Amino acid sequence: MKFSIRFIVSTSLIMLLLGLVSNACKEAPKEQNQAADLFAAADKIIEDIVVPQFPDRSFSIMDFGAVADGVSNSTEAFKLAIDTCHKEGGGTVIVPIGSYLTGPIHLKSNVNLHLEEGAEVFFTKELSAYLPVVHTSYEGVELMNYSPLIYAYKQKNIAVTGKGVFNGQASNTNWWPWCGAERYGHIDGEPQQKDGHNLPRLRKMNEEATPVAERLFGEGYQLRPSFFQPFECENILVKGVTFTNAPFWVMHPIKCNNVTVDGVTVKSHGPNNDGCDPEYSKNVHITNCVFDTGDDCIAIKSGRNDEGRRVNISSENIVVENCIMKDGHGGVVMGSEISAGVRNVYVRNCNMDSPNLDRAIRIKTNTLRGGFVENVFVKNIQVGQVKEAVLKINTYYAIYDNQEGNFIPTIKNIHLEDIEVENGGEYGILIKGRAESPVENVTLTNVNIKGAKTPLSVENSQPIIFKNTTINGVEY
Repeated sequence: MKFSIRFIVSTSLIMLLLGLVSNACKEAPKEQNQAADLFAAADKIIEDIVVPQFPDRSFSIMDFGAVADGVSNSTEAFKLAIDTCHKEGGGTVIVPIGSYLTGPIHLKSNVNLHLEEGAEVFFTKELSAYLPVVHTSYEGVELMNYSPLIYAYKQKNIAVTGKGVFNGQASNTNWWPWCGAERYGHIDGEPQQKDGHNLPRLRKMNEEATPVAERLFGEGYQLRPSFFQPFECENILVKGVTFTNAPFWVMHPIKCNNVTVDGVTVKSHGPNNDGCDPEYSKNVHITNCVFDTGDDCIAIKSGRNDEGRRVNISSENIVVENCIMKDGHGGVVMGSEISAGVRNVYVRNCNMDSPNLDRAIRIKTNTLRGGFVENVFVKNIQVGQVKEAVLKINTYYAIYDNQEGNFIPTIKNIHLEDIEVENGGEYGILIKGRAESPVENVTLTNVNIKGAKTPLSVENSQPIIFKNTTINGVEY
């Protein structure tokens, strides 16, 4: 049988076109599947997190001498109730409706501290109550310092739950002035954290690898405690409660595994009042929360400078979802204390909106911190208003003195998808990488940013990959 050359060419061309169409049809689902697979990994993280369960036993603090008048000191009642619950195999310590004054609360394994609706726990302003010093951390450096207001050390299966309020009573006359800022009550000439015997001394101890047991602070020093700090704990639940008036960072799980923060409200506008700061921690789920803070809403950390490199525990497998971010320096932040690195962060279905919210997503480090940030996936975020940027990546972060060293940070695989922004602030996207280590693989898919004064400001980054992305009405 004979075929003309024209017929053969036409047939070949048709087959080629059919093949291209077929491949195109195959590629679209593949791309969609890849996006779905990314957040399937987030679902798996949540599924694998162990949420603590407690025996069906309850212990009311009233049975141990607590007085619900907001004046009488109920510290011993909290301690006895928690100790008894722990010794009897665990259960729930009940804080009934009313106002309670207490010193620091130390949780123990298998204890759920439960605040009934209408219960408010006030933490004493008597600073001596937070002594003796405990093994804690300040801005990414371990030390012996005042006890956090709620503290657990090397415990397993612990919880703080309920619909009540924890009030740290920090103010411009209590704890906050130590930050050194006049607007938080500091008076010129009074002691503050930047004095030589405070932060400079602690940072020198970090550089010299001074044993933590010898890093003695507390009374006579001006370093504020965190509000809630589980230290080297496993299976932690914080659910439903409200934190307000924190001295320093609000929730600070450090060296922890399996952390669930669900339905928590943070309303605290003091200095360094970060909402939730997982540090050296793995398998963390933050969901259904409201953050209205004086600093970052959520800041993921892994140690500062030499200390972070010595500890060498990255923070990873962290899922943030269904949260509302109001005031704060950033919605979800990585850094600046990330010397041991951060990876596998998933953020989805959040609303970020406030004239006092500086950025939506932020990564901050420098060449003293070093470290790495990789595999950050952000999806379905509604941003009403931010001041500075929707996405900010800064490898030149510096607020204290010279922050240049020899540890070059690496940042890669940052993906934003399905993001709607009404008012993008100063910048849509702001990236400052390093010439010796450019930011790698930033992808924006289905992103719509309105109202940004400068759409893009990018230095030392591989080209951003844009897919169906619009800034100020211009498609990129």
